[in-house]
Amino acid sequence: MDWFLGLGIAGLVLLVLALVFDGVLEGVLDSLGGGLDGFLSLPVIAGFVSALGFTGAIVLGSTGTGAGVATGAGVVAGGVAGWGTRWFSRALMRDGSAPAPRGEDLTGTSGSVVTAIPTDGYGEVLLYLGGQPVKYAARSAVSVARGAEVWVESVLSPSSVAVRPVEH
Repeated sequence: MDWFLGLGIAGLVLLVLALVFDGVLEGVLDSLGGGLDGFLSLPVIAGFVSALGFTGAIVLGSTGTGAGVATGAGVVAGGVAGWGTRWFSRALMRDGSAPAPRGEDLTGTSGSVVTAIPTDGYGEVLLYLGGQPVKYAARSAVSVARGAEVWVESVLSPSSVAVRPVEH
């Protein structure tokens, strides 16, 4: 049973190393079998080894069967864990189809004034682009006080927008 627990713990350590040294250790495995389409990635190997070890320890400790049956059950569980890890990581990598947010996406959004905007002058507004707060220089046809809510009418440049106050 100690061997199986050792394999399970070694798989977890390998997973931690894969997370800490992201990409560094992958080069070694790519040189060994890069044509296997991700089957020799560190997360897949770590999942396989951990599942094999812990499943083998559970089967060996909870049933009266021998090491051969425990190893077989561990290999099956490891195969399922490795395949699931590979499938999940490939699904995450494919999720790049959404376009990156652009400044033009700000038109029609609301924000708040950070620095008061004088008539036909510039102030600053806080807007959210792709869920992240971004401060822009803002121009308005009328003066807008600090803290007021504004709508973006147009994007003037990569760092400035034209706004109008929101009427409640």
